[in-house]
Amino acid sequence: MSKIKTFPMEGIKVYELNRIIDERGSFTEILRSDWTELFGDEKIQQSNLSISYPGMIRAWHRHAKGQIDYYVVIKGTVKICVFDNDKNSKTFGNLTEIISSDQKLQVVRVPGHYWHGIKTLGNETSMLVYFINNLYDYENPDEERSPWNNSEIIDPQTKLSFDWNKPPHK
Repeated sequence: MSKIKTFPMEGIKVYELNRIIDERGSFTEILRSDWTELFGDEKIQQSNLSISYPGMIRAWHRHAKGQIDYYVVIKGTVKICVFDNDKNSKTFGNLTEIISSDQKLQVVRVPGHYWHGIKTLGNETSMLVYFINNLYDYENPDEERSPWNNSEIIDPQTKLSFDWNKPPHK
């Protein structure tokens, strides 16, 4: 049985993690190089910790040099959004939303060429550990930024600008 969930936008994957609970607490492997279903031949080069206050939106950005992000939420709940604005892509205009939390541990794989960002949900500070396959280059960063409320990022359901703060009910 596969632990991988895939999405229409190529390369986005969610890998369910196995939390082993006993009388001491719990233990979870969060990344292993032999998880080829998730990594293929990619190798992790750097790990980062991002702490965000409740309601904080960190968006939008993308990477042009092949960076791939692997997100693991270790505290709180985060909405991870990914948007494809490549007019030559078969998933042009698609937007994927993934809710990830410390209650259901998983690795979320986001190819960096998509616009992507996160929002901390609920009343708790979030802690997100993320792993990347390329070292951050301080002199020539592989990062293009856009405002969190970029009107060109369209919600395919509403056909309006994507609203990070829309109510969760449909």
